[in-house]
Amino acid sequence: MKILALRFLALGDGPMALRHFIDLDLLSPKDIGHILKSALKIKAEFLKKRHKARKLCEGRVLATIFEKPSTRTRVSFDVGMRDLGGSCITLSAQDLQLGRGESIADTARVMSRYVDVMTLRTSAHQNLLDLAQFATVPVINGLTDRSHPCQILADIMTFIEKRGDIKGKKLAWIGDCNNVALSFVHAANQLDFELYIAAPPEFGPNSAMREAMAINPGRVKLAAQLEDAFKGAHLVLTDTWVSMGDEDAELRMKVFSPYQVTSELMALAAPDALFMHCLPAYRGREVSAEVLEGPQSVVFDEAENRLHVQKAIIAWTLQAI
Repeated sequence: MKILALRFLALGDGPMALRHFIDLDLLSPKDIGHILKSALKIKAEFLKKRHKARKLCEGRVLATIFEKPSTRTRVSFDVGMRDLGGSCITLSAQDLQLGRGESIADTARVMSRYVDVMTLRTSAHQNLLDLAQFATVPVINGLTDRSHPCQILADIMTFIEKRGDIKGKKLAWIGDCNNVALSFVHAANQLDFELYIAAPPEFGPNSAMREAMAINPGRVKLAAQLEDAFKGAHLVLTDTWVSMGDEDAELRMKVFSPYQVTSELMALAAPDALFMHCLPAYRGREVSAEVLEGPQSVVFDEAENRLHVQKAIIAWTLQAI
């Protein structure tokens, strides 16, 4: 029921409809395309005008709430909102009464009276849904244990910059079927590219990912062999094997060891294939230093684009673009 309500809020008609940015599968391909085109335009204008962005959100206030530590998400939202002419207040759960047991619902109601838009980075996806349900301002998913849509839009923006339209291209996801991977499945369904997933059985797709894969059968494939994912891929992606909160680090290090992205495996990909990693990266684990620092790697361009896609997301939720 909550998901259906959020779908309405995300896509509702009229100037009074809230535009939450919860998950890519709750947006239309048209809206996703509009955000990406806006991000590219915002970046081009930003660089051309010597880092003077259009003040699309002048006088608006963004509250970013972090239950989990962050580098790229925290800085990109803060700087992005300032570039748009607005202001940003960054809070941890311990800065709020959330840290003393106040409900998400009450926090949402109060914060909505102070700020114009909120971003939440949390462990439990339900916290995000609760915040969006009770807020009267837009809510943005900064990362949950379920998904990470902001990261995926930055990745796709980077691919478009380097190689053009992503439609019909082959992408390879190597490693853990985590929150980033689920958002890539959502993106494949919405933007019509092919996604191959190579993961150890112990960390393969969960029920949410399998449900998403079933929406467009054949769009997302599980690679029978690791090499099958790399063959002809236009983009290769991976993530750290051990994320914050994982309590099975020793098992993960052992199980994922054959899934390191190496130069030998990248050689199976398309000649102009790109490599991406959402960072932080651990050289010699999920990716070799040679690949991460090599000519096919665009990981720092990818990280830079978090700033510009975040601006577009903020502006879209506030109906400024």
